[in-house]
Amino acid sequence: MPIRSPSLPTALASWLDPARIATVVPLGALPPVLNGVPFAPWIDAPATNAGWNDVAGQADIAEPAFDLPPSRSPAAGVVIVEDDGRVWAVAPSNRFGGYDATFPKGRVDPGVNLQATAIREAFEESGLRVEILAHLIDSARTQTHTRYYLARRVGGNPALMGWESQAVHLVPQADLPALLCNPHDRAVIDALARALAPATMDKNKDFVANPLPR
Repeated sequence: MPIRSPSLPTALASWLDPARIATVVPLGALPPVLNGVPFAPWIDAPATNAGWNDVAGQADIAEPAFDLPPSRSPAAGVVIVEDDGRVWAVAPSNRFGGYDATFPKGRVDPGVNLQATAIREAFEESGLRVEILAHLIDSARTQTHTRYYLARRVGGNPALMGWESQAVHLVPQADLPALLCNPHDRAVIDALARALAPATMDKNKDFVANPLPR
C-alpha cells in the first residue's frame, strides 16, 4: 500500500527516555530490549480464528456485560501501558478512519471472543504481544461498540506491525490527548487516566510500586 505521507522515526535515544515520544516505522531500528522485555518477533502467533480464541494472554478478570446496541458491530481494543508509564499507539496507514494515531482495535470475527480480539488487534496493528490486565471502558463508535482492555507488553516487535499501520508510537500519558486527537479516543484516554490515578494505585501497594497491576 503506497503511503502518501510517511511517518518519521525518532532517534534510538527516544525509546530510553520516558518523557519522550518514540516512533518506529516498518522495519525501523529499535533497541533490543525495553524495560526488561526484548523486542522479539512473535513467530508462533495464531493463524486461525480458533487459534486466536484460545490465545495466551487472556485473563480471568471482572467484566461488565457487553451490551451491544442495535445496528452496531462488536469490536475490541487494547491500551498497552509500558512499565515506564508510556502508552503504545498506532498510526493507521494513510490516516484510515480519520485517525492520525489511535489505540489498536478491530471488529470481532466469528468464533473469537472479546479479549482474544483485543490481543489479535494489538499484534496485527502494532506487532506487539500483550496480556490483558483489566477491563478499561466500553466505547460507542459510529459503526461499532468497542470494549477496551488495559494490557501490558510481553513480547513482539513494533517494527513488524501489519500493513494497517504506517508507524507505532510509544507516548507519555500526558501527550496522548494531543497525539490521539480523534474525539472517539478522548473517553478512552480519560478512562486510562482514572485507572492509573494515584487514588486508584494507593488501594494496591503493588500498583503503587509499579504503574501496572501484577
